[in-house]
Parts: sequence; structure tokens; C-alpha cells
Amino acid sequence: MIRPSPFKRTLFFMFFDAILSLGTLFLAYNLRFNFDIEKQYLENFFLVFSILLFLKITAITYFKIYRVSWRFVSLYEAKKLFYAHIFAYGLFVLIFYAFPEAFSPFPRSVLIIDLFLSVFFIGILRMAKRLIVEGRSNINLTKTLLIGVSPFAQTLFKEQNDFYISAIVDDSEMVVDSYFSNMQVNKFEDIEMLVQRDGIKSVIIAKALDQDILKSLYLRLHALNIYDIKIVTLEQKEKRLKKITVEDLLARHPQDLDLETIATFIKEKSILITGAGGSIGSEIARQCKKFGASSLTLVDNSEYNLYQIGEQIENAELKLVSITDKDRLDMVFKEIMPQIVIHAAAYKHVPICEDNQEMAVFNNVLGSKNVIDVSIENGVKKVVVISTDKAVRPTNVMGATKRVTELYANNVDAKETEIVSVRFGNVLGSSGSVIPKFKQQIEEGGPITVTHPDITRYFMLIPEACQLVLQAAAIAKGGELFILDMGEPIKIVDLAKQMVRLYGKEDEVGITFTGLRPGEKLYEELLIDESEKKTQYSSIFIAQPTPYEIGQLNEEIDNLVYG
Repeated sequence: MIRPSPFKRTLFFMFFDAILSLGTLFLAYNLRFNFDIEKQYLENFFLVFSILLFLKITAITYFKIYRVSWRFVSLYEAKKLFYAHIFAYGLFVLIFYAFPEAFSPFPRSVLIIDLFLSVFFIGILRMAKRLIVEGRSNINLTKTLLIGVSPFAQTLFKEQNDFYISAIVDDSEMVVDSYFSNMQVNKFEDIEMLVQRDGIKSVIIAKALDQDILKSLYLRLHALNIYDIKIVTLEQKEKRLKKITVEDLLARHPQDLDLETIATFIKEKSILITGAGGSIGSEIARQCKKFGASSLTLVDNSEYNLYQIGEQIENAELKLVSITDKDRLDMVFKEIMPQIVIHAAAYKHVPICEDNQEMAVFNNVLGSKNVIDVSIENGVKKVVVISTDKAVRPTNVMGATKRVTELYANNVDAKETEIVSVRFGNVLGSSGSVIPKFKQQIEEGGPITVTHPDITRYFMLIPEACQLVLQAAAIAKGGELFILDMGEPIKIVDLAKQMVRLYGKEDEVGITFTGLRPGEKLYEELLIDESEKKTQYSSIFIAQPTPYEIGQLNEEIDNLVYG
């Protein structure tokens, strides 16, 4: 669809505003004199017209009415048009009384008549253009159901889109049966009827919905063979539409995120993040930037990952360092003198760690020990160690290395440094997780490979998990092992089925079971046998750390790494 440029649209309306203004003024004279105008009153007609036209165009421009797309004309724009006319005609009255001889004779009642005629016809011009052009263009647009009355929904009517909103529904009784942008708002119960009546092919969800409602809504739309479903997302502080994903359906949004506590913890602090180029580390870096860290030092052993996160965060110090290189790490700490260290660096993929056990131990155990030791030696105020549910009764090398790291973090002589571990499960959409893998398999035509029909995992969105990590760190006193509430575990096969439904390919993509991989658990746990304690936040718990004699632990780590 060809869209007129703002300049062409402005010229179009200025031209027709001028023609209409000429017509309304002449009609106002005729109405005033009952269509029998005395010649003397027309002598200064064009003077009056010229001044009024200049004032009207100036006022309409000032009120930014020429910037409004003809696809959107509402009561708000009508009010602005009326105010612009009041402004213009008010100025004309001032000019008239300043120079009365120039306009004499002039019947002042003509102004009042012309004011209302001009508002009416100039307003009708805009409405008519919208109706004519939209009526022509909507034939080829996708009929769309709008779910949710919201300020963002209002903007959808203003913009030129490749869809046409043919019906609106909302779950709030406060707005049902009212009118929104000249369309009646229907009940949620009417969705099936509206889809069948209007031949709706796509849906836009323009307001935040409870997770259970969103899932139920998705299933209802799927039953109606509607797969084009979009929701609102916040990107760089601007709301946009995006296609609904499995992350949106599975996401758990913690009810007690304390952003003020996180901000107090982060603001004006010098923060160093290891593994800053990874899924967790990079998101923590973005969160720290958002919450006002005075400086950010991003450490990673991958040049590419470091470059990627560096492009997103201005003025961050980028340090290409392996955590296994203690001397180099110590140099960085002495240069930066961080107040807070967030340790997110680790080899995390279970099969790779199983096939490369020595390197997994070297990186995850020795590297973590290096980070903790260097932090203590350089007087870091607080160290936050990212752990995993795989550390609970580990059956694989990766989980075992993380459990050793937990034990060291909770038992080392920390001196003045507060050290805390935070344990949580899988995050949705992280690199190497099942969701990107399933997406690729679906796009390639399948089949989706799942290791076991009963395998389950915990899931949480990356931003929410990272915010909870920072929140736990903010309330830590040192020595705690925090556990994030991950909700109920999800069957991986159910996740796979849900993703296939999202793509609308139930008849094309199958699921194949490949058997558990070496070291892979059927289900994960977040607790071993530690007694669980509640914090002031329902999403964060404290597990009593396991005491371990640090001398013996150091000896066992040396044997593990160098033996």
C-alpha cells in the first residue's frame, strides 16, 4: 500500500482547507443576508478571507493537526480542530477592533456563522478522506481482533498497518459495551462469534493478561485456527508488537520484584561481571546499567560475546580474560577495584561437560575459586555466585562442578567480603537451551527430538531471573545459599507440543524420543536436604548451606583439578 508522505498530506489538506474556507465564508455571508447580499458588504470580502485563511492555517499548523494521519480522526482531533478555529477567529477579532476602518462595513455575526461552518466542513473533509481511502484499502488488509483496551491500543488506530481492526474485546466489565475509537467493546465470551462473523484471521493482545488467562486465550484461538497472534512488548523503552512465543506462554512473572531494593543495591556501584557475554551475564549487565551502576567491567573469554555485549552497553570496560588465569584476573581487579562481583562464567552444557570433564572442572571449579579468592584479596564488598539446580544431587560433571563451587563460596574464609550463591533452574531462550533447538527443528520440518517422555525442567524468563538474583544479593548478609522459586516443573514433551501448535504444524512435525544422555537427570531439584527458610520475598528462599572444613575442601579441589 502506497502511503502519502507528511509533506504531500499537508499540501493536500492546506489546498482543500483554503477552498473550503472560501466556500464557508461566502455561505456565511449568504446566510447572514438571507441569500441577498448587498454589494457594499462584499467590497472587503477577499481581505477578510485572506486574513482568516492565514490565521486558520497558522493555527491548524500550531495545533499540529496537519501531522495527524487521515487514517485516524477521533473526538480528540475534533477538539483540537475546534480550538484551532477559536484561536484563529479570536486573533481576527483583535485585528478587527485594532483596524475597524479597514473592514467597514463588516457584519460581525458572519464570523460566528463562518466559525461553525468552517469547523464542520474542514472536519468532514478529514473524516471523508479516511472513510474513502480506508474503505478502498481495507479490502486487502487482514481482519484482526483487538484484545484489550489500552493506551497502546489507541495508537494502533493512528498508524498505517497491514491489518484492519474489525472487532474489540476486553475482560473488564468497566469497558464492555462502551465505545473505543468508534467501535463497541465486546466481552471475552464473544470471541468465537466475532471470529466467525467477521472472518478474523489475526489477533492483537494489547494489554497485559494474567498468565492463566493468556494460556486459555491461546488455546481458544488455536481451536479457531488462528495462529497469527501478536502481543505487546517493551523494546528500548518503546512498546511494539511481536508474535507470541512459547516464552510468553510459559513465563512466570514474580509478584514481589522489589525494584527499589535492587536499585539501591546497584546504583553508583562499581560492578564486575564474569561471563558477561553469556545469556545470564549479559542480561545482568543490562540490568545493572539500567539500575544506575557507576561503572561496569565485563569479563569474558570469548571475544565475539564480549563484542556483542559491548555494543549494547556504552562506556563499559571490556576485559578479554579467562577466569582460569588468576594472575591476569588479579590485575583486572587491582585496576578496577570493583565493589560488587557477579560471577556468571561457567561451562553449562551437560553433554559437552561430560565429554570434556577435565576442562569442565578446570573452568568451573578452579575458575570460580579464582574469582572468589581474588575478590577476597582485593577487598570486594560482595560476591554473587550464579549456581544451578543441577548442583542438587548431581549426576553429571557440570552439576558436580557447580556444587563444589557452592560449597567453596559458602565455607571459604571471606574476611570482609560477603559471598552469596543463588541457585535457580533453566531460563527460557538462553543460548543452547531447548527452545532455540526446537525452533530450528520445527523450521526444518522436524522431527523434534526429546530425550524422554517424562523429563521435566524448571523455567523462568531471563530478565526476571536476573532481577531476582540481584534482589537476593541485595538482602544477603554473606554465606547464604539463595534459591529462586521457579514454580512447577514443565514436561519437555509438553513444551515441544506447545511450540508445534504455535507454528500451526501439528500435522507436519512429529516428536522423536532419543533416550537420556550421559549424566542427564529425568527431573531437577532445587533443594538437597538443606532446611529451607523464607525471606521477606515469596520468590526467594534460603537453604541452610552445608558446612565443610575449608582446608579439606581446598585439598580435595587441588586433587580434583591437578590430580
